[in-house]
Amino acid sequence: MRVLVVGQGAREHAIAWKLRKSPLVKEIYVAPGNAGIAKVADCVNIGVADIIEIADFADKLKMDLTVVGPELPLTLGIVDEFQKRELPIFGPTRLAAELEGSKVFSKEFMRKYEIPTAESTICNSADEAKAALKKTKYPAVIKVEGLAGGKGVVIAKSSKEADDYLRLIFDEKKFGNAANRILIEEFLEGEEVSFMVITDGKKFAPIAPAKDYKKAFDGDKGPNTGGMGAHSPAVILNGETAGEVVKQIVIPAIQGMAEEGRTYTGCLYVGLMLTRKGPRVLEFNCRFGDPETQVQMLRLDDDLAEVFLNVARGNIEEVKLNWKKEASACVVVAVDGYPDEHMKGQEIAIDPINDPAIELFHAGTVKRGGKLLVNAGRVISVCSHAATLSEALAKAYQAVPKIRFEGARYRRDIGYRALEQRKQAVGE
Repeated sequence: MRVLVVGQGAREHAIAWKLRKSPLVKEIYVAPGNAGIAKVADCVNIGVADIIEIADFADKLKMDLTVVGPELPLTLGIVDEFQKRELPIFGPTRLAAELEGSKVFSKEFMRKYEIPTAESTICNSADEAKAALKKTKYPAVIKVEGLAGGKGVVIAKSSKEADDYLRLIFDEKKFGNAANRILIEEFLEGEEVSFMVITDGKKFAPIAPAKDYKKAFDGDKGPNTGGMGAHSPAVILNGETAGEVVKQIVIPAIQGMAEEGRTYTGCLYVGLMLTRKGPRVLEFNCRFGDPETQVQMLRLDDDLAEVFLNVARGNIEEVKLNWKKEASACVVVAVDGYPDEHMKGQEIAIDPINDPAIELFHAGTVKRGGKLLVNAGRVISVCSHAATLSEALAKAYQAVPKIRFEGARYRRDIGYRALEQRKQAVGE
């Protein structure tokens, strides 16, 4: 097989790494890729938004399969373009991807199909938002409608914080057209968890749940980011609750999208809050998570190429996902200042890591003049696997200091609260 992966982050590195292990795969190309991906695949200098150029490339090389990592090309219609050319591709169409591309559509969809989520108000202006906030208890959640790289959500603890954020949205246009409309939501208390399935639009196969850590700093403080770490299993999600998620959320979502004429294929990502009243949807995403994918690929015990190909061909019944019993963990090494303004161009040094249980998945790296340099806010995902989650976390944290560059920063508490909660639950 000849496979193309679209994307340039640690998620795409993990996917390419796993595909490389498949005996079915002979050639892997990644557009545009990064310095780490270049070690397992041929990188192609095409941006993720250039969907026609990507399709031309896939057509020319007669790709047997294309896998789309990030949400942007999906919302731009890359799957529709490939389908017109009868090129196999894994991912949802443009209409289906609106489930992530428009938080307003997503919220209205959930209301229509009675999928449990937070109460919210749709606002078209700063004045409407301020009026809605007067009726909302603090803390209040403010979300921009469109894609913002995981950074378009803020939890305002006071009216001043809310006003400051509204100023960024409507006066300073920080998010551009992505914030033409916003949502004011009630704040949900509980624990976040990521629940994903692979689907052909009718049937589905669950992916091992993972817990993502969105906040920039220890103790779940600071602004939202694209993700500062993850682990699988999620620990805090038990079998009974997982069954509720499938029954109340996953099945209604897949069936509802089909009824809307937006048949959903690919990976459906449900961002959940586990509240006292049960699981509630924070967001739907139309692709694999990052950094969740990194830990899930370490646990997947199947041929990923075969899985993707079966879904792309509509053979979901052939997909039986098996997971290693061991745990996996990920700590993201980022740049100081992320997710806001931060430095780029610093040289990265990586000390030898003599542990086969450690994998480094690159995100914001580039090779110039023979040097490895920082090229984005999240730089490298340090991932590990072990018999237990505590061991996997320990291994990852032992390796993190071996990634060195000016301004390197990471969270030091990934997974620890989940482990403590599990101890309390079993009465240890």
